[in-house]
Amino acid sequence: MFTLLRKMTHNGFLVRSTHTGGSYEDAIKVLCTLQSNAAYLQSVIKHDANNPERLKETEKYLLRSGITLEQLDKLSVVHVAGTKGKGTTCAFTEAILRQYGFSTGFFSSPHLVSVRERIRLNGEPLSQACFAHFFWDTYRRLEQARECESDMPTYFKFLTILSFHVFLEANVDVAILEVGIGGELDSTNIVRNPVCVGVTSLGLEHTLLLGNTLEEIAYQKSGIFKPNAAAFTVSQPEVAMRILRKQAVERRCRSLRVVPSIQTREWNDVFSSVGLNSVQQQNASLSISMALEWMKSQGDKLSWIMNDTKYINDFHDDYPNDKIDLSPTVYLSKTAVALANCKWPGRTQILRTSVADFFLDGAHTVESIVNCISWFKKASQKTSRKFLIFNTSGDRNSLPLLKLLKALDFDKVYFAPNCVGVFNVEDMNSTSGAQSIMDEQRKRCEKHCELWGENSVVKNNVTEVFLDIKKYASSQNDKMEVLVTGSLHMIGAILTILDPNLTMTSDF
Repeated sequence: MFTLLRKMTHNGFLVRSTHTGGSYEDAIKVLCTLQSNAAYLQSVIKHDANNPERLKETEKYLLRSGITLEQLDKLSVVHVAGTKGKGTTCAFTEAILRQYGFSTGFFSSPHLVSVRERIRLNGEPLSQACFAHFFWDTYRRLEQARECESDMPTYFKFLTILSFHVFLEANVDVAILEVGIGGELDSTNIVRNPVCVGVTSLGLEHTLLLGNTLEEIAYQKSGIFKPNAAAFTVSQPEVAMRILRKQAVERRCRSLRVVPSIQTREWNDVFSSVGLNSVQQQNASLSISMALEWMKSQGDKLSWIMNDTKYINDFHDDYPNDKIDLSPTVYLSKTAVALANCKWPGRTQILRTSVADFFLDGAHTVESIVNCISWFKKASQKTSRKFLIFNTSGDRNSLPLLKLLKALDFDKVYFAPNCVGVFNVEDMNSTSGAQSIMDEQRKRCEKHCELWGENSVVKNNVTEVFLDIKKYASSQNDKMEVLVTGSLHMIGAILTILDPNLTMTSDF
């Protein structure tokens, strides 16, 4: 199995992919025709955001692509929804299970630099050859079965189906699925029997799609709750917790456990040793619980019974098993290694270059911006000049975010669309069809600049921003600090130039 996974994530899979007759570059171009996320959101809002037929449509395309629901049931799934931190939580969960030797599939969104980041095997994005093979095989099946010109899945829906093909063929031990938007009607929610589900911190987001209250948001997110699945969540506002508890009962979850924000001294030492801030620690706590629950579910591999009270408080206890060592000391040690080695760029990431130190955090809600500011204050040098690169996506209200950031007293502020500015086959925003979206983003940037006032400037793309920063740096002796936030899509555009292979280093 692991040999197959290695081949699928590296060029060894090239021979198998050539029979499809389509290149990776062409695959990306065709994929972009299935609508960008922004266009998809607008279409959903326009045509009834709460239409239950959306999942039926996913099922239709899944069947056309060659996978039945019964075949999909064979996939062992950990499913995660939430407003903030669901990607990080999934990444931590995957890293822990992989550290224990299980083969993993990981589906996430959005990607930063390459769409291949969304579908990972054993922590690695698919190779270009492997992605092209699965893309063309799946796309042509769907294209041949369509009933009219527009009868094709949208971008995210297509990638969800594509990930199922990859994970089933690779025969992974576990698939970790991050919900795209919401939960109840998200494409990933076609899975019927996840082993466990998790809900990260909740807040108001995508209100046109999910509702205007925290109760409505909680209802949509808890849509991933399934019969006999163990459900986990972090501490939530009581109005949200009431909904989660009610949904867990109505949807017949095996249990709903709230992971405490404060752990034992041993676990807090682990979190501190790998440099996790308070928000990341909360996500890690949820991940540790779900990873342990999944391993517990492996019947013939583990034969032990958990004490619920001890489980909630300490994550572990001494349970007899003869296949996998989950004793407290070993689990603590393996988890520490997994968290330390987990690479999840663009979230409270510091990327040091010869020109500047870049502080990258895709915060895009009031709560996440507050956390971003707290992190930046602690991590930055007090004497350095400070710049800000900012943009938001979709219809987010950016005024509250800008008001919070204003207090940091930046020396200069750049507003730019989420566009690299040089041709890149992976950059959907560089295609001609995305020009209207870029025009809208440019107008938003001009509004941001007007709201900010002094020391702010609008640029057409990220390349123009970097040219200006380099020019400024050449005339200064001290290295500056640059905070990039407001959108993960902006983070992606920045990393396309600074660290296109996501090595967590840069020669900029």
